[in-house]
Amino acid sequence: MSQEAADGPGRAGETGRSAAALDEVDRRILDELTQDGRISIRTLAERVHVSRTNAYARVERLLRDGVISGFAARIAPEAAGLGTSAYIALTIRQDTWREVSAELARVRYVEHVALLSGEHDVLALVRAPDNATLRDVVLDRVQRIAGVLSTRSWLVFDEYDGVVSPWA
Repeated sequence: MSQEAADGPGRAGETGRSAAALDEVDRRILDELTQDGRISIRTLAERVHVSRTNAYARVERLLRDGVISGFAARIAPEAAGLGTSAYIALTIRQDTWREVSAELARVRYVEHVALLSGEHDVLALVRAPDNATLRDVVLDRVQRIAGVLSTRSWLVFDEYDGVVSPWA
């Protein structure tokens, strides 16, 4: 293998680089795992029509390559007592992304944070028990983070996951 091939574009795991292409079996494995992360290797192998050894090796490779970043339970927010959800858009001082994101990671009820391009700089998903707690999160915690210039909130009335897997 040439040095250019080893260090060149397309290496997985590097910022700004694309991971190796997934084949049809990989996509079927990802589809099955997104539907049921607790599926056994045996059942997974049967469903995607490969041997158990092949299924195990592929799951291990997908984990090693960072395609699968982990396994977790999906929690129904309302059933778990988090009945109020909102998206909070933040405009921040341009040189403060790292500090703002580090602070947001420590704010209780902030579930997800994304750095954006466009009108707003950051979008955060907040899931709180009620409107009063949501207000406190936004006004007392998020707006007081150094570097946050302004916020805009959108209350979530209803939500659902897409029905078509991108992996199928």
